Amino acid sequence: MGKPIDTAVLHLAPLAGRGRPSEAREGEGTLRESEPCGEPPHPDPLPASRARGKIAPRHMHSPGVWGAVAFGLVFAAILTSAPPTHATETIIAGGVSSGSTNLWPIHIGIRKGFFQAADIRIDLVFAQSNASVIQQLAANSINVSVGSGLVDPIRAVEKGAPVALIRIETQKPPYALLANPAIRTMADLKGKIVSVGGPKDITRIFFERMLAPSGVAPHDVDLIFAGATSARMAALQSGAADAALLTTPYNFHAEAAGYRNLGMTADMVAMPFSGVSANRNWAGRNMKTAQTYLAVYSKAIRWLEDPANRREAIDIMLAVSSLKPEDVEKSYDFLHHGQFFETTGKISRARLGKVLEALQELGDIPRAMSVDSLFMPGLTEVSE
Repeated sequence: MGKPIDTAVLHLAPLAGRGRPSEAREGEGTLRESEPCGEPPHPDPLPASRARGKIAPRHMHSPGVWGAVAFGLVFAAILTSAPPTHATETIIAGGVSSGSTNLWPIHIGIRKGFFQAADIRIDLVFAQSNASVIQQLAANSINVSVGSGLVDPIRAVEKGAPVALIRIETQKPPYALLANPAIRTMADLKGKIVSVGGPKDITRIFFERMLAPSGVAPHDVDLIFAGATSARMAALQSGAADAALLTTPYNFHAEAAGYRNLGMTADMVAMPFSGVSANRNWAGRNMKTAQTYLAVYSKAIRWLEDPANRREAIDIMLAVSSLKPEDVEKSYDFLHHGQFFETTGKISRARLGKVLEALQELGDIPRAMSVDSLFMPGLTEVSE
């Protein structure tokens, strides 16, 4: 029964500055280490007398010559005793919106040098929608997705795409339902217009779960679809919607403008929100690199969750986004105190199963689909 506000075809943003992934695929406009042009010059052949093993000429016995020879031998010994250099692997990671707080962990991993220390270079690219990110992941145009909602990778797996869920990032949905001041309770939404992301978007699932305790049926509310949180905020401000499901920092803006907070999604919905997915083909051929990536990613999340790093974490987000300092500070405190980020690196079968059940109720995926079909053995860590 939804009525679209503004329909737009969303495409993946240009993958500018792309580096060479572990699969060795050339990118465009990428600076790489210079390589020698042409063959090195061949050394001069040995003198015939030396080639036949005859004694070297008398001038070879001079102190200056033997000093140079000794220096060369010492230098060669130093070179042969030096530890071998490690090749840096490039991983192309895709996300939605460079300034989103959902991407806080990967920005930390990059800015703090965690990935570099593990011989990994992250080539971070962006798209206008989560669906576009997962489409590019399925095509191996990117190797991993970050900060991505879980619905799109689940649908991709069900359709046979080579995609696997390898980590949960946000273990609770960080949304709030904001409404016009005249709307005081969830029950007051009957007959009203509410803005969510899309007809099969995760935000619709969240909203309907929040609505259930009030006794209001989903068909008693008129849903309109506005894509990103910023668009839903605009619908609320323009009067096109009476309420909207918003995430940080837009929920703070709406409350400051006088809109009423009807409740937090995390208080009513026991479902994970976002995760890291990988292209199965890429991960299968680069398992060690994928495992190292996950280990570093978990390190970045643990660093973010340490309150001693609050100020530096805020500065990192300010450096990569156009968000205001007060918005980033509120977002950090909201996410930290609410324990939204998953720190163990393990995926709970039971909690992820709730997302599958919701999609099955919508008729979006078959009931026979199992949670384990989403995982990649050897890479995904799973708990009950």
